Amino acid sequence: MNATPAADDLVVLGKITSVHGVRGEVKVYSFTDPIDNLLDYQRWTLKRDAEVRQMELVSGRLQGKVLVAKLKGLDDREVARTYAGFEICVPREQLPDLEDGEFYWYQLVGLKVIDMQGQLLGRLDHLLETGANDVMVVKPCAGSLDDRERLLPYTEQCVQGIDLAAGEMRVDWDADF
Repeated sequence: MNATPAADDLVVLGKITSVHGVRGEVKVYSFTDPIDNLLDYQRWTLKRDAEVRQMELVSGRLQGKVLVAKLKGLDDREVARTYAGFEICVPREQLPDLEDGEFYWYQLVGLKVIDMQGQLLGRLDHLLETGANDVMVVKPCAGSLDDRERLLPYTEQCVQGIDLAAGEMRVDWDADF
């Protein structure tokens, strides 16, 4: 039996949203880019609240903007329905290495966001995928300039530097905007 990876070693790559068909397949919303990259991982750790399950991916396919996945031992539609809401996680060490200057979203969450004048705008809470570019949601924190939540574009023009070791991101952004 395989041991369950430590929770802080897991990265969420998708979420089971509902069932598909009558043979126990599930619909999956993928956070990967492209979305079918999630199918590259054969073992999934499923998490929902305190519940954790290890599952093996048998097959999967892209259907529109979602994936349809067949998990080993999941053959009944009603049982598959109970899997809705589970996050799909994989161990961090299974993620492919990135080029210099590229980052996974999970690496950016929690960074202090500092403008070019050295003012702390807040902490990066999460990112949103939009049609034009990704957007960073920066929420106020202890020591931040004010109590405003800010939406900043995750673009080369805005993000001037990222120092993971220091836990900081430098941005070219007007604090009054």
